[in-house]
Amino acid sequence: MFRLLTLLVALCATPAMAAPNGTVRVIDADTIDVGGTRVRLFGIDAPEMGQPCSADGRQWDCGAWTRDAVRNRFEGTYARCQQRDIDRYGRVVAQCTVDGQDMGQLIVYSGMAWAFRRYSETYDLDEKAAAIAERGLWAVDVQMPSDFRATQFADDPVPNRNCAIKGNISSSGRIYHMPGQEHYNRTRINPANGERWFCTRAEAEAAGWRAARR
Repeated sequence: MFRLLTLLVALCATPAMAAPNGTVRVIDADTIDVGGTRVRLFGIDAPEMGQPCSADGRQWDCGAWTRDAVRNRFEGTYARCQQRDIDRYGRVVAQCTVDGQDMGQLIVYSGMAWAFRRYSETYDLDEKAAAIAERGLWAVDVQMPSDFRATQFADDPVPNRNCAIKGNISSSGRIYHMPGQEHYNRTRINPANGERWFCTRAEAEAAGWRAARR
């Protein structure tokens, strides 16, 4: 009986302990594919694609710039990852190492991303080192990614002020957000993906959406 219980515990623990390992394909400076699994690197936050940065009178795509730097360093390498969470988009959140070196730490230390203190202070000292040396993002003018995202999401226009309920589709299913709820301003509606606006709660629920928890 004891051996059976031990086996059951091990089997139950396996999904939680599972972590992607494999060849790296860089999506952006804080998101990679590892052996076909989409991974959001834990504890770091990088500029979004299309987010501008500038220096010496020039402006360029900061997201593409940092992505290319990370791609030059890690594309095609072999990563071993330790899963920490699953984010709201269904991506594995993980710490990954290449040749024994922490990818997130190297990216922050090189100035290609910031420590994401909202979730962890793991790379706080690495960010400070990059700032002191004025490496990467610390040598340019750039908005914090969280502020840039908030600006972009706030610009999502309501087509009809009487129909302002956002019917979003994510890895959690079909969820509607009411004006004033926590994630309302950050939620964007893309009709091409089947997302839509609703006028009433009843209309949203009849169409198969459920209410956001907060």
